[in-house]
Amino acid sequence: MSDPSTSSPRPDIPLADSEGFYQTLVENVSEGLLTIDADSRIVYANPGITRILGYEPEELIGSSKMRIIPERLRETHARALAAYVETGQRNIDWDGVELPALHADGHEVPTMISLREHEIGGERYFTGIIRDVSERRRRESELRRQKEQLDEFAGIVSHDIKNPLGVAKGYTELAREEHDTPELERVAESLDRIEELVDDVLALSRRGVSVGDVEPVAVGSLAEEVWSEIDADGATLSVADDCRPIRADETRFRELLGNLLRNAVEHAGPNVRVRIGPIEGSDGELEGFYVADDGPGIPESEREAVLEHGYTTREHGTGYGLAIVADVAKGHGWTFEITADEEGGARFEFTGVETVPHDAVTSGRQ
Repeated sequence: MSDPSTSSPRPDIPLADSEGFYQTLVENVSEGLLTIDADSRIVYANPGITRILGYEPEELIGSSKMRIIPERLRETHARALAAYVETGQRNIDWDGVELPALHADGHEVPTMISLREHEIGGERYFTGIIRDVSERRRRESELRRQKEQLDEFAGIVSHDIKNPLGVAKGYTELAREEHDTPELERVAESLDRIEELVDDVLALSRRGVSVGDVEPVAVGSLAEEVWSEIDADGATLSVADDCRPIRADETRFRELLGNLLRNAVEHAGPNVRVRIGPIEGSDGELEGFYVADDGPGIPESEREAVLEHGYTTREHGTGYGLAIVADVAKGHGWTFEITADEEGGARFEFTGVETVPHDAVTSGRQ
């Protein structure tokens, strides 16, 4: 005999076969449900409609669906339903379309509506699942406003700061040619520091946009171009021959490489050796690339902290470099991990990267 304390009661009617079960589900979902017939007459409304549009279900049943449609859109709705009933051709996305609905107090509510058709007793009915997207619209509007402010700020930084900064650096270099004093050297260092901060702030202002159009990019040739722009002294860069091109936003990928290569030179010493190579998966297929150096590396306890904006161990560092690297990787959908290289230095791994054949790159060195 089974233990009554552990056995579950078995109803005479399976729960999924109970009409009351489905009625309870429909009446308690947060979305609004509205069913109309082929003549646009409302035959059912659930309590969720009250929360979204302010109508009690009983107020709507028996009336036309036009009651919840803004007047300027009623003729369009009527034509669309009539055309569908006659031809079966859909002119909107039934899985989700944004349409305004009319609230009981007269204001419009932005909604997302999914539609389904069903037949009962030989009659055609259409049910709309209605979601209030007011909060999402508000967030999108706020994001647009913030982006406009960032774009304006980036323009000010790019033009109103970088231009006079360039002039100041030029005159400082001319002055050092005539009077190479320690004071002028400190001025030049400070101007370089300001320029580095400005570049990082500009890069950060593009966060959220993350990446634009992606295209085949030759990792090796782009890395060599970036390397040529870095004051690397006795440092060396080598790119493995089997490091294949990848699909990336070239501008953002250039930022990623620039931050990693400068980071290696600044933190691992003037004679650092930097290597870029492919990462193979367990099946032997290429799944990404790495950038590694033979410097002191990054302690495991600090690998999360170094990705935070403003974190730096250098007296004159901005603390944004690796945070920008993480942002660019995330924007591409790549997985980014900091590990220890086999030579003891830092190793930055990027996986989930789409590689392409060498001949897919139509311009530049490969």
